[in-house]
Amino acid sequence: MKLWDVERISIVGNSGSGKSTLALRLAGRLGVPHLELDSVFHQPGWTELDLPTFKARVREFAAQPRWVIDGDYRVRLDDLVWERADTVVWLDFPRWVVMGRLLRRTIGRLLTRQELWNGNRESLRNALSRDPEISILRWSWTRHRAYRESYDVVRSDPAHAHLTFIRFRHPRQAERWLADQS
Repeated sequence: MKLWDVERISIVGNSGSGKSTLALRLAGRLGVPHLELDSVFHQPGWTELDLPTFKARVREFAAQPRWVIDGDYRVRLDDLVWERADTVVWLDFPRWVVMGRLLRRTIGRLLTRQELWNGNRESLRNALSRDPEISILRWSWTRHRAYRESYDVVRSDPAHAHLTFIRFRHPRQAERWLADQS
């Protein structure tokens, strides 16, 4: 499948799989707007945006004719992204790949104090927390299998028959696919 055959792409996968990086590259190549769902959901102080406002903002963005959206808030958003999408790119990388990427990214963000969204920054305390709701490292580790099982189920759901699923099991596959789109 070539990029010019698609109009609305949802990129999903575990935390640390590279969703936002790939989404930015795809959006740039296609010349379409990009939305990182985390940037909308996580408000200052890591507070969560209220659900009605979150849905309204995502719905407004998704109403555009062409876009790339990364992140998976399907349960909270009642599939409103996938209702409009025509393609889902699933980054289904091995746990060791995801955790290696996530650890490097987290350490880098801690050292540089990089702002993520809305003034939020990663903290050592959060990174080392045992609570997966607080630690992105713990979240990714504990959710890896659940994401894989979930996407295996949802891609065979008749409600998603309109979607083309592209599943990458290693970053090299995604890189080759992106390179082939020139």
